[in-house]
Amino acid sequence: MSEATVLPMVLNLVLFLPLLGAGLLIAAPAARPDFTRGLTLGLMVLQFGLTAWLYARFDASVPGLQFETQLPWIEAWGVRYQIGLDGYNILLVMLTAFLGPLVTASAFGSITKDVRLFYTMVLLIQFAMMGTFLAQDLFLFYVFWEAMLIPMFLMIGIWGGERRIYATFKFFLYTAFGSILMLAAVIYLVWSLQASTGVVSFGFADLVKSRLPLGVQTWLLAAFALSFAIKVPLVPLHTWLPDAHVQAPTAGSVILAGVLLKMGTYGFMKLGFPLFPDATRLFTPVLSSLAVLSIVYGACLALVQDDIKKIIAYSSISHLGYVMLGLLSLDLLGIQGAVIQMVSHGLVAAGLFLMVGMVYERCHSRELAAYGGLAKLVPVFSVFFMVLTLASVGLPTTSGFTGEFLVLLGAFRAAWPQHQAGQSLPLVLAVVAVAGVVLGALYMLRFALAFLWGPAKAPYSPEHPEPQTIPDLSGRERAILALIVVAVFALGLFPDSALRKTELAAKAYQQLVSTSRLPRSAP
Repeated sequence: MSEATVLPMVLNLVLFLPLLGAGLLIAAPAARPDFTRGLTLGLMVLQFGLTAWLYARFDASVPGLQFETQLPWIEAWGVRYQIGLDGYNILLVMLTAFLGPLVTASAFGSITKDVRLFYTMVLLIQFAMMGTFLAQDLFLFYVFWEAMLIPMFLMIGIWGGERRIYATFKFFLYTAFGSILMLAAVIYLVWSLQASTGVVSFGFADLVKSRLPLGVQTWLLAAFALSFAIKVPLVPLHTWLPDAHVQAPTAGSVILAGVLLKMGTYGFMKLGFPLFPDATRLFTPVLSSLAVLSIVYGACLALVQDDIKKIIAYSSISHLGYVMLGLLSLDLLGIQGAVIQMVSHGLVAAGLFLMVGMVYERCHSRELAAYGGLAKLVPVFSVFFMVLTLASVGLPTTSGFTGEFLVLLGAFRAAWPQHQAGQSLPLVLAVVAVAGVVLGALYMLRFALAFLWGPAKAPYSPEHPEPQTIPDLSGRERAILALIVVAVFALGLFPDSALRKTELAAKAYQQLVSTSRLPRSAP
């Protein structure tokens, strides 16, 4: 068979491998926990290997979809099974596949209850996340988008902390409410395409040609934006996130921070802004202000937290605000920086949540005041923690620097001509966004100072008030964190490959959002 035939088949295999694994686990109720863990890890490693091969074969000079599969599904509705890779999703698909084996391996020691059910949920959510990124049909996208809720709901609800029921219902109600409005907007969008062209289709390529009045675009963008903004999350729709992170098991927090939050920013980039460009440009000042508010407010909240999980949770709000700012700048570097920032945050936040989980397993406390002197107690852990802390701060040579620098550069390049034309708000927002970098350094260095230095405290309990010896990282834990650190520096030192693979998609996004698609009869 030719490569043109094989590569789409490989992409379908990448998508369906986790579902196959979940089916095998369900069909083997008597499987031992070690077999369950080994099978899940093996499938995740295979998925990553196949994804890496597709990444290497992805041609950065070819615009549009590659390795595409398109099959009829519900023909009467114009629904197709259509998946493919493009510059929008290639890095996010790679991120999802990379984190899969690490999430699986990280739970080997911490998950001992209902092991088969837990890894079934991990595989199902991996399948749903991959499908959301790969889908090129809006109906298929919506199915995968909703499917992600179920395994995450169960993961937090069954293996979470003491207030897990409260956190799961809050997470579900927030995301489900936004999704219902998006479904109504999807139906109207498809109906309007049929009314104006006679074509019944949910395909992204067809829907992006729709010409809608500005008022209609505004309402539809509001529906899409609410759903995506909840998932990002943007302030003031962020309150579900800290509860979900605090109550989730470590693997759930890693999936949530590493991949699930990117669904919101990806939704804006792939659908929300390109489908409704005139409404997007009209509301860019409002959306950009919310993005900068998220940067600063998220950083301020992280600065005053005493729960180590909440510090990282609020930092996610701040970091993803930069992604939104880059997408709204409509500058090529800003758009590409937003994509790099999505991947960088996925790596760094995943690593930090993994390390919080590792130290929690040893010390059984999330309170920052319970820790101190870990640099003496667990030196290898401390080295990894400082590396990821500096990556979160945006130290040059790390991925955090590459993403934030490109976003801020793009924001200033877009704002300066507007400032010269008498519009000062974009430049003010860009300047305030820089303050988020300073605040990010403050809360992360405060975290590291209290965590790693000072008098040794951990692990502390009333029964044993004196510091006890705790084991440093195991070989498995070192391997997991080493892979993340290598990826962080690879993206920071050698971003050229990633930038080339996203360049044409960034230009297409820039063109789509900059071009009016009002009805031709409109003035």
